[in-house]
Amino acid sequence: MANLFLFIARSFFNLSSFSFLLLFLLSFSSFTATEAYDPLDPNGNITIKWDIMSWTADGYVAVVTIFNFQQYRHIQAPGWTLGWKWSKKEVIWSMMGGQTTEQGDCSRFKGNIPHCCKKDPTVVDLLPGTPYNQQIANCCKGGVLNSWVQDPATAGSSFQVSVGQAGTTNKTVRVPKNFTLKAPGPGYTCGPAKIVKPSRFVTADKRRVTQALMTWNVTCTYSQFLAQKTPTCCVSLSSFYNETIVPCPQCACGCQNTSQPGSCVDPKAPHIASVVPSTGKNNYAPLVQCTSHMCPVRVHWHVKQNYKEYWRVKVTITNFNYNMNYTQWNLVVQHPNFDNLTQIFSFNYKSLTPYTAINDTAMLWGVKFYNDLLSQAGQLGNVQSELLFRKDRATFTFEKGWAFPRRIYFNGDNCVMPPPDTYPWLPNGSSHQLISTLSLLTTLLAAMAFLLGYA
Repeated sequence: MANLFLFIARSFFNLSSFSFLLLFLLSFSSFTATEAYDPLDPNGNITIKWDIMSWTADGYVAVVTIFNFQQYRHIQAPGWTLGWKWSKKEVIWSMMGGQTTEQGDCSRFKGNIPHCCKKDPTVVDLLPGTPYNQQIANCCKGGVLNSWVQDPATAGSSFQVSVGQAGTTNKTVRVPKNFTLKAPGPGYTCGPAKIVKPSRFVTADKRRVTQALMTWNVTCTYSQFLAQKTPTCCVSLSSFYNETIVPCPQCACGCQNTSQPGSCVDPKAPHIASVVPSTGKNNYAPLVQCTSHMCPVRVHWHVKQNYKEYWRVKVTITNFNYNMNYTQWNLVVQHPNFDNLTQIFSFNYKSLTPYTAINDTAMLWGVKFYNDLLSQAGQLGNVQSELLFRKDRATFTFEKGWAFPRRIYFNGDNCVMPPPDTYPWLPNGSSHQLISTLSLLTTLLAAMAFLLGYA
């Protein structure tokens, strides 16, 4: 009887262990499925709208528009690439405002040759300066889309496609499948196309409204984990009250590979001109300057000055990437004193309120034609600004790293922060209140006068 009880107990324990393991794996898989969620931009996404504008003898004409509804993540050169898979045997007869990268096998057509016969076409935007007879409204930007906060007028791009499939009507038309978006590399995951209420369009004189015959929507979300295996930026810290400069963490974005020369570029090397490309074109694969952190971009936060009612911070962004000029760059910073930001120099600023009532997140970006371009490494690749904050006596302190940001994003990617225990702390003698140099000097002179008088 005792052996039977022991057998039942062991079986129950094994079952419980298996159940716990299964529950753990399920919870882990559910966590990875939500990686694309961004707490600072919870509603950010890229929406692809497929509007059927007219029916043709063997298909339809559609306008496809890509809207970037992300507050601070933009699509930079060399631009977006959009792909999908046809549900039937559709072909693309012609396109305006965009083109497919491959024509595919069109040998079955004897007369008029389609623009693309591939089952899974890939479309790219046309470049600025394309002849007008190949353009439509809101096209030809080289695939570059600004973020919604920086410039909503340039956060969308369109192209027109004429689709052929014999006998296609509003009852037999099929939604394309397996949409993919590269912008310009991986990172975006697109859901299935869904039929929605047809889009409405207002004419230029605003006196007439037309609408699409059918509309499909595709929503794509971004995940930094899918975009690249390693981080793309890091943060270093310093302050006026401490001589310690906290660098980016060692190997924050990768380590120098001594076994493979050429993994990074030594700026003092005599052959650097032969290694670094001089074309001026962006390359998604980074070629970084040799550093301890190996990050393409470093953000430095320096607590610069302390006044009676205010305190000042200097922010410097440095580009260590020889393969990328960051156009329309932006920075997102989370710090509790942004609700009392008084002045910002040489950067644009907008408050973001991802938590509705809490104003602790700011978006910063360059001034157009002044510092909106962060040049590649070796070409004065840095921009900087200063922030002036008003002190809130109820919360303000220099203690325990309060003056440093909670998190920083560069171009929508979360930057690696130093460990909290390495932050520049206040000196032990002034852990509660800063003693200015003038006050210290005044006290010293008074003490000397007292001693001389006593002597």
